[in-house]
Amino acid sequence: MDRRQRKTREAIFSAFIDLLAEKNYSQITVGEILARADIARATFYAHFETKDYLLKALCEDLFCHIFDGTQAHPPEHRHLFQCDPPDSAFLHLFQHLMRDDNHVLKLLSGRNNELFLGYFKELLQTMAASQLTLFAGRKHDALPEDFWVRHIAATFVETLRWWLDKGMEESPETLCQYFSWAV
Repeated sequence: MDRRQRKTREAIFSAFIDLLAEKNYSQITVGEILARADIARATFYAHFETKDYLLKALCEDLFCHIFDGTQAHPPEHRHLFQCDPPDSAFLHLFQHLMRDDNHVLKLLSGRNNELFLGYFKELLQTMAASQLTLFAGRKHDALPEDFWVRHIAATFVETLRWWLDKGMEESPETLCQYFSWAV
């Protein structure tokens, strides 16, 4: 993506996140996103087929950034989310959530959190599957791996919900430790 395309994509993400914080997902129109982002309809559709794809792309950008940060030599890829990543992918994610990068917490705590969490869980499962070595020795041999991966993702989501409900009092490092103990 060139600089102009990145700026347009970021404007669309920002407009969409703001609208999600204000109203139900089903009530948001592409026209409202266009007006907030100050772009033409054709420009929107050049980036996203529908608003469903837009929501999924927002989640994917976050997780792609997290995955890239865990690699020894991350590929040259500019993300909506920028930072110096720690070694742990789960800690990295908690840190972004703590900073509320690009208002991701609006998605988690807003009216549309179940929709967002659906995409979030799907991508978390991919992340958990790539990080299974962190949980070595904890899985019973008879337990199917796909069940284990879903369990790890669900535990992360519930840890995150608990943290949000408690006002995010704990640091990302402490929360990551709680999560690790709970799996």
